[in-house]
Amino acid sequence: MALKFYNTLTKRLEEFYTINPGEVRMYTCGPTVYDYAHIGNFRTYIFEDLLRRYLKYKGFRVVQVMNITDVDDKTIRRSREEGVSLKDYTSRYTEAFFEDIDTLRIERAEFYPHATEHIGDMVALIQKLIKNGYAYEVQGSWYYDVSKFKGYGKLSGVKLDELKPGARVSADEYTKEEVHDFALWKAYTPDDGGVFWETPLGKGRPGWHIECSAMSMRYLGNHFDIHTGGVDNIFPHHENEIAQSEAATGEKFVNFWLHSAYLIVEGEKMSKSKGNFYTLRDILKRGYDPVVVRYLLLSSHYRQQLNFTFSGLDAAKSSLFRIWDFIDNLGRIELDLPHNPEVDTIIETASSGFTTSLDDDLNISGALGALFNLVRRINRLISSGSLGRDDARLVLEKLSDFNRVLDIFPRENAPIEDWILEMIKKRDKARKNRDWETADRIRDELQKKGIMLQDTPKGTVWKKR
Repeated sequence: MALKFYNTLTKRLEEFYTINPGEVRMYTCGPTVYDYAHIGNFRTYIFEDLLRRYLKYKGFRVVQVMNITDVDDKTIRRSREEGVSLKDYTSRYTEAFFEDIDTLRIERAEFYPHATEHIGDMVALIQKLIKNGYAYEVQGSWYYDVSKFKGYGKLSGVKLDELKPGARVSADEYTKEEVHDFALWKAYTPDDGGVFWETPLGKGRPGWHIECSAMSMRYLGNHFDIHTGGVDNIFPHHENEIAQSEAATGEKFVNFWLHSAYLIVEGEKMSKSKGNFYTLRDILKRGYDPVVVRYLLLSSHYRQQLNFTFSGLDAAKSSLFRIWDFIDNLGRIELDLPHNPEVDTIIETASSGFTTSLDDDLNISGALGALFNLVRRINRLISSGSLGRDDARLVLEKLSDFNRVLDIFPRENAPIEDWILEMIKKRDKARKNRDWETADRIRDELQKKGIMLQDTPKGTVWKKR
């Protein structure tokens, strides 16, 4: 089956192709670093991580760019409220963002351009728009003339005839589905708190939309393969990106647009006023393993709305424990048995189901179904005593292959924590002295910390959940 994606631009499922054979050039909308990223953001980032990993799994070389928006209305307002420089303020949350994506095992992109480091690229792009007749100046600010771009609305479906004469918006973000001329360059005002650049366009700063166009084309060229983001980016942000990019270059901007659906919390829109607004750090403080969070955000199709609940997190934990126990059990098999041909059939079926599902617009539910079907069928062989250690190794190799895409399994070569071994030694000593009360207390303490003990004829073994 050919790899297919749902293209927001064409509103249909399309067979994927690349401009350069074997290479995917991809732009993913990154964070605006005015605060900690929330779980809705990470739902999108994990979808993009799945996309990146699967493209690599299919043999493509991926060049991914994710922007860091470190100058816009919100970053300036927040830095002024705290009385610190824009750079000091945004650096704090930029560092937090990278800590969070590493915690969630999100692979790093090849490039993370900062908006403040590419002002020259933005000015040059705006100058092209001025030269081509798509921009006009009002009191030192430059606006994009939407009426001049006949393809406006082809991504979002908004109608150009809804544009009212003279309708302009200076805000970086606006949610009403009304067509406005939007700011490319904002003339400096006292509200900007000393944040400005002296340029041929005048003293001021860029609008949000021009940032992504300038940085994506700087690293990926005028025309590239994939652009992703959340559905909330479709209009106006991505629509405006297309308009200004294609008006400046005369070329098609992007071939495939992929968008992830909204995340809601306990059936409601996430909102600080409702008390259901969570960052990754909020969830980890409740004792959840970050891999459990990753699994939950990964496990539903990216174009389906995800209802985040703590009962869902608990269910995700149970599913992961089932896989982790399975992996642990495979590693303990010591039977010296001849090869069981049924193992080949099980692995082949799982492998086919995994790739066929992900080829179908990243159908993660089908891919995980193929994984759990493998677990169920191999467990039957283990229970019947018909799986030897060599066949167990084959299964582990296939699981490792799947994990190149999923990254939800225990990390290999995890450091052994001395305090765990010390407590196990104390428990073994207590058992030897028939001090069952102490032995049970140590076992319970370890279990609360996620360390599970198993007493075997060869001694006590442990695993970390």
